[in-house]
Amino acid sequence: MRDLVYTGFMSLDGVVDSPGGGPGEEHRSGGWVFKDLDFVPEAWSLKGEELGDTTALMFGRRSYEAFASVWPGSEDHAAYKELPKYVVSTTLSDDALVSGWGPTTIVRSTEDVAALKESEGGAIFIHGSAELARRLSDAGLIDRYNLLVFPVLLGAGKSLFGRADRDKHMLTLRESESYSNGILKLVYDVKR
Repeated sequence: MRDLVYTGFMSLDGVVDSPGGGPGEEHRSGGWVFKDLDFVPEAWSLKGEELGDTTALMFGRRSYEAFASVWPGSEDHAAYKELPKYVVSTTLSDDALVSGWGPTTIVRSTEDVAALKESEGGAIFIHGSAELARRLSDAGLIDRYNLLVFPVLLGAGKSLFGRADRDKHMLTLRESESYSNGILKLVYDVKR
């Protein structure tokens, strides 16, 4: 069974919208990850640690389209280039997939994601894709959250967690660390 891991940047009030401020990131505070904070290299160590665990990537359609326009040529994301990618979408067509960015498969439903988790292989990491993460969390399919929580309150924006009334999901803290610029690293396993 494969683990499904959500990894992302989150404001203290749970917003994951437009952290980098690049194309397609329309939040009025877009780029909040890089603005107004001292750069502390060790605060970003989680991103490097994840590379060793990542055997595939998963995106929702909008995140795929945003990342596929930048990541294939980015030296910062070179390690991801040949990894298998899964795009969860009911609307994306095969001819819309980017060539030269490793094998990419369109997954059409939450049930298909559940079946993928049952296959052989290592951890699949979800980047961005807030709506997909909420849907998969509500379906009980996410196994771990790797979060860098930033000392900022953004108010409105896409939230990682839904507000629907559902059964609670208990988490176990696997790892945490705080950094001098106020960023917190929080790694939680979902209790089963």
